[in-house]
Amino acid sequence: MTSETKNVLITGGAGFIGGALVRKLLTDSDYKIFNFDKLINRSDLSSINNLIALKNKDFSKRYDFFHADLLEIDQIKEAFKKSDPDLVFHLAAETHVDRSIDSPRDFLSNNILGTFNLLEVAKSHFNKLKKDRRKNFRFHHISTDEVFGSLESMGRFTENSRYDPRSPYSATKASSDHLVNAWHYTYGLPVIITNCSNNYGPWQFPDKLIPLVILKSLSSENIPVYGNGLQIRDWIHVDDHVEGILLAARFGKVGKKYLIGGNNERTNIDLVKMICNYLDKVKPQKDSYERLIKYVSDRPGHDFRYSIDSSLIRNELGWTEKKQFKEALNQTIEWYMNNLNWCKKMSENAKYSGERIGLI
Repeated sequence: MTSETKNVLITGGAGFIGGALVRKLLTDSDYKIFNFDKLINRSDLSSINNLIALKNKDFSKRYDFFHADLLEIDQIKEAFKKSDPDLVFHLAAETHVDRSIDSPRDFLSNNILGTFNLLEVAKSHFNKLKKDRRKNFRFHHISTDEVFGSLESMGRFTENSRYDPRSPYSATKASSDHLVNAWHYTYGLPVIITNCSNNYGPWQFPDKLIPLVILKSLSSENIPVYGNGLQIRDWIHVDDHVEGILLAARFGKVGKKYLIGGNNERTNIDLVKMICNYLDKVKPQKDSYERLIKYVSDRPGHDFRYSIDSSLIRNELGWTEKKQFKEALNQTIEWYMNNLNWCKKMSENAKYSGERIGLI
């Protein structure tokens, strides 16, 4: 952000990455943070509320929450009126491929129409700003590498990769990318897009791969792995991703896209075994946790490999990952071991709503 930045509006700030971004800005800036989230059963404000409670009162003065829905354009207008943002981070989205296969309509509504509504209000807000604020205003859209489809054993995604989404989730995220890009070229909205690889770290919803393996292991339940487990993902710690987002927001060129990856490819089965092996050391049982691994029928349209080339953001903006994967993974495992009550609460909320929990 520039020195002129005062107010930051974040959509999806009760999610995993959005929550990390809110906490980072509260801790390391003096900006006023406005969190816009509809608080579905997968949302959670515990990490933010805990931070505010533990720190000084200044945090609570600099933070405001809007319980609102991107499908309700009047609620977006009210949020913009109250927050008067200099910078918008758009992270709100329906996520998880399995959920998109089960309920694609929700993904079309929230990820496409919700983004459209937000862009329309942001455009109107931008056009009303005075010249100096218009110069510094940014609309930053956070997306995923899944919009580029699947890679074979060679090659990496770049900013010039062709879009080739394979699931309802990735198709709707690709659509939102295109909408953001169109609002820049058609209406002059100053936008930046970042696409990231798989995130991990504390406070991630329990049905994601890493927390799911941890929790299944600790409960001595089968660890279901799709197909042969040889699908490859590029893992980045959420804190490193947030650092990249902030660099792109401050120094990135308007209208450009930046890919943020961890340069850390692992097969699903190797990652599962890494978690099991660490648990064998810190919470040993008679037999290794690997005994719980169970291969199940593969997911429809399961992408084989994701891999990001982060050269542009490294060379142009000076970003680099700081977390060492093995150490950060072990710290993440320990965090989940120490926060089982939170995991139980989040899983129960999802089950209550009828969501399917338990596949990787």
